[in-house]
Amino acid sequence: MTATDRSLELINAAAQAAADKLAHDIIAYDVSDVLSITDAFLLASAPNDRQVKSIVDEIEERLNKELGAKPVRREGDRDARWILLDYVDIVVHVQHSEERVFYALERLWKDCPELDLPADAKATRGKAAEHAQREQAAEEADELRELGGELR
Repeated sequence: MTATDRSLELINAAAQAAADKLAHDIIAYDVSDVLSITDAFLLASAPNDRQVKSIVDEIEERLNKELGAKPVRREGDRDARWILLDYVDIVVHVQHSEERVFYALERLWKDCPELDLPADAKATRGKAAEHAQREQAAEEADELRELGGELR
């Protein structure tokens, strides 16, 4: 069994919406052979809680407006560290970057076929690592400035 055309349509629209809101590392898996409850998973992440919520809101709005799809369940809003949108045909996971690394959902689904996504979504691969490197460099620069001030 493979993901239905409807599932692929939802995945592509959700992936594009996530990319438009600058999500990191967008990837989708066809889980229809191993799960009977859904066809596909979409995973995306963001470096802060506010952006996680913004991505989820955009996905929800776009799927409703363009495809008439509303989630049957939305979980994780309170903390906005990991929000799940369940559309029955697909499940969208938008996680804070730290949760994405900790829970490593890609490891769980690595044996499932990866779904082709729009070019904008593919271009997000590696963005979380780039962001982490920039943050690390900024922290190190701050420490050097502080150390320089102490030496004067």
